[in-house]
Amino acid sequence: MMCTIISNFAAQTLMILMKEKDLLQTVQQRMGIDALNEMQQMALEKWKSGGGDLILYSPTGTGKTLAFSLCLLQALKPPMQQLQAVVMAPSRELVMQTAEILRVLAEGYKVTPCYGGHTVADEKASLAVTPDIIVATPGRLLDHHKRGHIDLRGTRLLVLDEMDKSLELGFEDEMRQIIKQMPRINRRILASATVLDVVPDFVRLHNPFTLNVLEGKEQPAERIKVWQVVSDSKDKLDTLRQLLLTLGGEKTIVFANYRESVERIHQYLVKNGIEAGLYHGALDQQERECAVARLNNGSVTLLVSTDLAARGLDIDLVEHIIHYHLPVSEQAYIHRNGRTARVDATGNAYVITAPDESLPEWVTIEEQFTLQPGKSLPAAPMATLYFQAGKKEKLSRGDIMGFIAKNGGIEAGAIGRIDVRDHYSLAAVPSRQVKNVLKLLQPAKIKGKKVRITLLK
Repeated sequence: MMCTIISNFAAQTLMILMKEKDLLQTVQQRMGIDALNEMQQMALEKWKSGGGDLILYSPTGTGKTLAFSLCLLQALKPPMQQLQAVVMAPSRELVMQTAEILRVLAEGYKVTPCYGGHTVADEKASLAVTPDIIVATPGRLLDHHKRGHIDLRGTRLLVLDEMDKSLELGFEDEMRQIIKQMPRINRRILASATVLDVVPDFVRLHNPFTLNVLEGKEQPAERIKVWQVVSDSKDKLDTLRQLLLTLGGEKTIVFANYRESVERIHQYLVKNGIEAGLYHGALDQQERECAVARLNNGSVTLLVSTDLAARGLDIDLVEHIIHYHLPVSEQAYIHRNGRTARVDATGNAYVITAPDESLPEWVTIEEQFTLQPGKSLPAAPMATLYFQAGKKEKLSRGDIMGFIAKNGGIEAGAIGRIDVRDHYSLAAVPSRQVKNVLKLLQPAKIKGKKVRITLLK
């Protein structure tokens, strides 16, 4: 009997080790990451070592999404056409980012994102075959539940990403109702860049372990130099223009407090020959996705946004943050600045102040910035091609890469980032060659079909 128990234990241990090895190989092969960072390794070890829940606090940009995704995958049973795991996040951008990572890692599992901004009908069709994992905003998930599109009762694993933001945005009631429909949850993960004072009772934490790598680590704020930029007038537009010309075209996000202000700033900059992306909540989902994609692929180096872009977006290597308006709170200030100095990088934050405008105590200026504007900004290195077809039309990144390389007159190595969405796709190509590439692609067919291709502006 004892030999049987030992044999079973050894077999289970071997399966766990094999699964972990497979996970790490998957990360290396599919995400191009050579090794997990210290936080990710610690999270995975703590998750495997006990049967309790995990609370993960880690700075923005350190890979929390990959950390909890690996924990989740380690705990999944084989695909069974039954909902096993739910990930809730406060924004559609964060939902899409998380779903994309899980799709890459979880081969063989069906991952379905649910969020506002695209049709309920598309999502209902995706839910017709029950997914293994749902990634959703609380409001949209509750809507699908009430419509009878999904049965949540079998859910065993729950992830609450950026829960502090969800509570801040007023999703508490939705989350409470959703979790009430999941009586069989046996493990939970809470992930955030901000420590929660109290975890709400409705989460029903069980034997939780807290991994807080915020403590004792150099925080992003310590790698950000804060400059004051003094405006001679109450209207800061010309000062902003001079600042951008001084910075010379490095990747920058300008934050303002209101949608109307963001629109006004954007119009002013474009009118004065400074190309910029635009991002706020009144834009439709595709407009927002395209704005972020162009910033990431090098088609623009500047984004003008409300605080909507302060959290949840996957934007790499932002050198500068500009506070056109002072944020309304210290927390908003921290999250805006968190767009730069991600992981181990350094960054700069600029606070533009009008005459007689006082700074709150939580803004510490290190130095005044001297404007030395150049004549113009360099042209963006890339341009974006818009394909009017995407995943639902059976297009993949490989399809688009091969199509451009074969028909566009450029080598595959010159093609930049490719983003494939449900019904459209984006591909970056060198801006100096884009007109010729577009001309060559227009008559060609991709996978035997004619697809409309335009230059995205």
